[in-house]
Amino acid sequence: MDDAKIVELYWSRSEQAIAETESKYGKYCRTISNNILADTSDAEECVNDTYLKAWNSMPTHRPSRLAPYLGKLTRWLSLNRLRDNDCLKRGNGELPLVLDELAETLDSGFDTEKELEIKELNREIRRLLDDLKKEERDVFLGRYWYMASIAEIAEKSGYTESKVKTMLHRTRRKLLKQLQEEGLC
Repeated sequence: MDDAKIVELYWSRSEQAIAETESKYGKYCRTISNNILADTSDAEECVNDTYLKAWNSMPTHRPSRLAPYLGKLTRWLSLNRLRDNDCLKRGNGELPLVLDELAETLDSGFDTEKELEIKELNREIRRLLDDLKKEERDVFLGRYWYMASIAEIAEKSGYTESKVKTMLHRTRRKLLKQLQEEGLC
């Protein structure tokens, strides 16, 4: 079933919307949540919470692309669960590694609480992603959006782990330069 029909099911308050979402995007959402939490039961709860959040948000919001919308909800709920459980050692240790890698790019005085700076940072990251080749973008998003391990990215992309690390390093350097030029770092 295509996304527009699934969204229409949500808008018409049909419970079939959940079943269709699970059928089409369940594995996708579980992968995101498992990469963050590394706990199948917590991940499953987050995926179910994603469906509930989608159910509650659809009557007022109509996403044009369902996969990124569900992915964003799943990621947000999983990160909240991780924070709430105070368990940074979970997630196969990838979350602290991912955050450390990005910390090199961001100035330690960067105040993430300021809404304007967050929006500017998001805009610059989107601009960077638009300028990257598809392969670089896929590797960057795999690591920093889906929080996949270097090994997982290498396996999926067909690159060596060394190549993935190099690509990530170069992309972070591009991001740092771009942020410095914009005065965000």
